Amino acid sequence: MDNRFTTPPNFIKNIITEDLRSGKVQEVITRFPPEPNGYLHIGHAKAIWINFTLGGEFGGKTNLRFDDTNPVKEDVEYVNSIQEDVKWLGYEWNEKRFASDYFDEMYNRAVLLIQKGKAYVDDQSADEIRQMRGTLTEPGKNSPYRERSVEENLDLFTRMRAGEFKNGEKVLRAKIDMASPNINLRDPVIYRISHAHHHNTGDKWCIYPMYAFAHPLEDAIEGVTHSLCSLEFEDQRPFYDWVIAECEMESQPRQYEFGRLNLSQMVTSKRKLKLLVDEGHVDGWDDPRMPTISGLRRRGYTPEAIRDFVFETGISKSQGVIDLQTLEHFVREDLKLKAPRTMAVLHPLKVVITNYPEGQVEWLEAENNVENPEMGNRQIPFSREIYIEQDDFMENPPNKYFRLFPGNEVRLKHAYFIKCNDVIKDADGNVVEIHCTYDVETKSGSGFTGRKVKGTIHWVEATQAVPAEFRLYEPLISAEAPEAEAEVVAAVAGAEIEADVTGAGAETVEQPEKTFLDQLNPNSLEIVHGFVEQEMKEAKPQDKFQFFRHGYFSVDPKHSEPGRPVFNRVVSLKSSFQLPKA
Repeated sequence: MDNRFTTPPNFIKNIITEDLRSGKVQEVITRFPPEPNGYLHIGHAKAIWINFTLGGEFGGKTNLRFDDTNPVKEDVEYVNSIQEDVKWLGYEWNEKRFASDYFDEMYNRAVLLIQKGKAYVDDQSADEIRQMRGTLTEPGKNSPYRERSVEENLDLFTRMRAGEFKNGEKVLRAKIDMASPNINLRDPVIYRISHAHHHNTGDKWCIYPMYAFAHPLEDAIEGVTHSLCSLEFEDQRPFYDWVIAECEMESQPRQYEFGRLNLSQMVTSKRKLKLLVDEGHVDGWDDPRMPTISGLRRRGYTPEAIRDFVFETGISKSQGVIDLQTLEHFVREDLKLKAPRTMAVLHPLKVVITNYPEGQVEWLEAENNVENPEMGNRQIPFSREIYIEQDDFMENPPNKYFRLFPGNEVRLKHAYFIKCNDVIKDADGNVVEIHCTYDVETKSGSGFTGRKVKGTIHWVEATQAVPAEFRLYEPLISAEAPEAEAEVVAAVAGAEIEADVTGAGAETVEQPEKTFLDQLNPNSLEIVHGFVEQEMKEAKPQDKFQFFRHGYFSVDPKHSEPGRPVFNRVVSLKSSFQLPKA
């Protein structure tokens, strides 16, 4: 089953089914509306899947719309990356739209609100507005400018558009109810001044609508029938409906909320991700440790695995943190039949097989994937000198150590039995080379049954081995749940209608907190150098392999060079995770 085109039973699907049955809607139209102020992350993958899949399931349409109402934070780089990510995940939008396409219409609707006495120009500073807004338990206080006349408000708003005032000098606020128990209805700011160049409209505008005002208008203009968003926007739904009604929009979209996708040991706040990039804690937005779609793609995740993962999480109202191992499980499941299985030595130790003829190279046959015979076989070289893993040899092993040690015999995968006879050390006493002998009768596939060994180790032939770099990743964040739900709600929901009267571009007045940087895992990246089989010399960016015992790896597209590949470990081979039983 291709999970791009179906969702499991869920409450939104039931709503859509009933809306179509009753004739409330004739055609389902959804949208995926990211703000182009950063790269998409794993949480967006769920929103993409929900909007595109539900639209497609009912024969409807899904638009890609950029909510570009904040020019200081937004950039064409983000617009391009978002489009690339959506396509990589396997989706095609019906139309590409920008909120900025509707700035004229939004302005006219704001004028309508002023004319109806439903909006006013406020001269207060951001701090003053915040102080008078009240709390969750105390009502707010009316602005001293709340009772300005319609004529004065129209004049001031016109002059705001004309550029007569500085950033932060004035804002336009909706006139609703400063005593409302829903803090989002306490005269939210709907326009602020920002003398900034916009990536789409240039310098045409110096006032910009706030997201919470613009978003419902965009949905109505596009004829969206079901505006699907994550649960932290639930408290904003009354303002969403107020805007649609008071702006007298012909189309009447409805907002429905689903549970946000939160993963353990992952931060998905764009503010925090940008901080990681800006301060150099990671190698850009596409760092393989980042939860961004581009980071997961570079690391070696597949779109199929991500789609299977979000399908498994389903669509519901529940909020919670999903174990990162769940996502990794689906990556393994997708790669196990796709990735060729080969050998790589990450911490090499040279082995000299003293009774093997010098100068001779023997070619052995090995299957590419034992679980997928259709991938065929390959030929691998074998000679007098090979590399094995350092931890596959111990001079003084503990009990039940079945790998190589003096006097012990093991099987080389796809090759022969070898027995350790001598250990070569450097001046400091470190083992730098071991000498072994092999048994010619024990060749793999020969049917030899003379004796058995308990250990099998992998190896790479030394003379034709390809030098390679391996990047081994652990979670970037040490904390299990670095983003508490309360923090997410504050950062994403209530903050969206906080007045940025300075024109600096921040939807929130507070700067990103840096306390989460204390949770960074200092061991999130380990770089080691070793060798891979000779045929890996031609491996291309994003080629994926299963390295015997080490896990699944993907060729890094950013740092690999011809003949010297760099491999990102996608996931290890084993996990304690198990899917819950039905």
